[in-house]
Parts: sequence; structure tokens; C-alpha cells
Amino acid sequence: MPTRRLGRTEHHSSLAILGGAAFWEATPEEAGRGLHLALDRGVNHLDIAPQYGAAEAVVGPHLPAVRDRLFVGCKTLRHNADGVRAQLEASLTTLGLDQLDLYQLHAVTTVDELDARADALGAIERARDEGLTRFVGITGHDMTAPATFLEALRRHDLDTVMLPVYPRLWADPSYRADAEALLERCTARDLGVMAIKAVARRPWPTGGDRSPSPWYQPQTDPEAIERGVRFALSTPGVHALCTPGDLNLLPAVLDAVEGVAAADPAGPDERRAAMEAMAEEPGIFPIAAAR
Repeated sequence: MPTRRLGRTEHHSSLAILGGAAFWEATPEEAGRGLHLALDRGVNHLDIAPQYGAAEAVVGPHLPAVRDRLFVGCKTLRHNADGVRAQLEASLTTLGLDQLDLYQLHAVTTVDELDARADALGAIERARDEGLTRFVGITGHDMTAPATFLEALRRHDLDTVMLPVYPRLWADPSYRADAEALLERCTARDLGVMAIKAVARRPWPTGGDRSPSPWYQPQTDPEAIERGVRFALSTPGVHALCTPGDLNLLPAVLDAVEGVAAADPAGPDERRAAMEAMAEEPGIFPIAAAR
């Protein structure tokens, strides 16, 4: 699988980042199979978090043996500095690691939330200074994430951002304007950019059984998966995308990433067609409404 340089981290990340939310309800055996499937396909970057159900506990035992093959990013939702430090140390222990490659302030979607978590981000920056993490990033999952990240970059020395990129969002003029401004800023500052929700479709229908991950209904048709993957990876400034929180979709998404990598990027007409194809789909944000 081809790679792209993840900004100033200097890591050449595989175009597909293994999304740890897929291990939410996995057994250790299922986690081992999923992890090694991704490794065998050329994935060299793992995104995981203590908020992802069983993910850390079931993936952790498999990591030390393959540590030299993976860039490992983790996250925190905590607000106070002591809580962030405790959770960072707990994640290191659970994952069997001495150092993370990337630690991210997770799910920041408003400036008020950014204000409330200033101490938390300071704790992550200090952890970078101490060598517990090599890099610091921010993630967010809502329509307001790009504008919030622009403000975060005015205040903090971040190395990466992670934001939603899928065709239905780009059809929203406000989101697109903010996202494109953010991507331009990231390019100018040589920051790593990771896309999430590339194969999102719509909120889950009301009622019925569904797993906690992903919290939105993903695309399952191979053509639609490929369309979302091509859109995300052809968006200027995006370096890689996280695979969705469903182990059953992992092979199809990896197939799509490999196919996209072998082709020319999607041009303006193809991107417009992708947006039009999803124009009637309800958006997956805000999360509370989607759930």
C-alpha cells in the first residue's frame, strides 16, 4: 500500500490508517486477526483510544511484537491535566508501549470546548516534551470541527489534525469553506491531516439492532465505498484516512484504498458527482441527533 508523508511528523503513513474503533467488541483473537490482516496489506499506522470499548485491551497484547511496524496514535477525552496524564499512562500500560507516536485531544468541536480543555492540551504538550508522545494532535467529529481547529492552530503548536471528510459534508458550503481553509493552513504549516468518516452514509434508522461502532450507518456497497475513499484521498491536503469502526468492512475498504492509490486522483467533475450522489442522504452530524 502506498504511503504519504504525514506532515512534519516525517512518518510516511499508509493511505489507510487502521481505525481502532473496529475492535470495540472484538475478542483478543479477532483483534489479532484484524491487526495482522491490516499489517499484511501494508497498513503501518494504528489509531486507537480508551473510549473505543474493548479496543485497547484486546489489541494491546499484540502490539509489542509489531511495534516497529506501526505508528501508534491514541486519544483522550479528559479535561484536567492530571486526568489526561493518568489516562495517557494507562493507555501506554494497556498497549504495552513505552511511548506513543501521537497523542490527540479527542472530540473537540467548539471553541468553548477548546477553552475548557486548555489544561488538558497543556498536559499533552508537556508529555511531548518529556518523550511520552512524539507528537500532539486534535480530533473532532461535527460540522464545527474545522473552524474550531483553525482557532486551535492559532493558539497551540499542534502536529496533526483529524477531521471528517466525505462527499455529503463537502456539499455543505459552510463546512466546505471552513474545511478547505483548515487544509490550506495545515499545508502551510506542514501538519499531518487524517480524514475520518470517508465511507459514512447516513444516521442509523430509528430502532433495530446495531453495534456501538460505527455510530453512523456506513456504506457497504463496494462502489459506494470506493467513491468515499476516492473522495477523501483526492481532497487536497489530506494524507490518509482512518478505516471505519467495523471489522467486516476492513477488507473492502483496504481494497478501495489500494485501487484509488493505483489511479489518478478524482478530478472536479468526479468529486461533484460524488457529492450529488449523496445529496439526498441525511448528514451524520450532529452526533446526538444521529444517534
